[in-house]
Amino acid sequence: MLQVLEGVATQCVAKQDKGATGHVWSVFLAPGQIVKAARKLYEAEYSLEDVLAMDFEEGFLVHYHFNRWNVEERIVLRVLVSRDNPVVPSIASIFQGAEWHERETRDFHGINFEGNPNLVPLLMPAEDVDVHPLVKTDKVRKSIKDVLSLGEVVTCSAEVEALFAAEEEAEEASDA
Repeated sequence: MLQVLEGVATQCVAKQDKGATGHVWSVFLAPGQIVKAARKLYEAEYSLEDVLAMDFEEGFLVHYHFNRWNVEERIVLRVLVSRDNPVVPSIASIFQGAEWHERETRDFHGINFEGNPNLVPLLMPAEDVDVHPLVKTDKVRKSIKDVLSLGEVVTCSAEVEALFAAEEEAEEASDA
């Protein structure tokens, strides 16, 4: 199991097929746990690769990719936030480079990273502060289960399992 995040309240921890996903672990967290998780990864000498978001029917799924130089154990932390109030605590105080990734994610999706010391537009014009080009329309927005695979679940809350319910039902039907 993923020992580095011991003490962090995870919503779901799943082993991933690295060849298919590029990750060894996928971890879903509530927004309030991201700073604690990032601090634990920093203390374990992980590096932040990037922060990005995906726009799904269920809300914005913010992805944080981490890896270590000495052990290949790429981890993706995933935080689901509502489209109505897209706010996540900033991890820029832990990983200095996160400031730019968070600014880019805010530019493209409108997600606010509370506590980011410089959350001004990075790539979008300052006068277009309310224009977010990667926010999808309802017509083209997909469900999380249609794009992501949960993987080999170690622990998972009912809330996260429900996001993938149709995927699991399809797998069970194909096994029958």
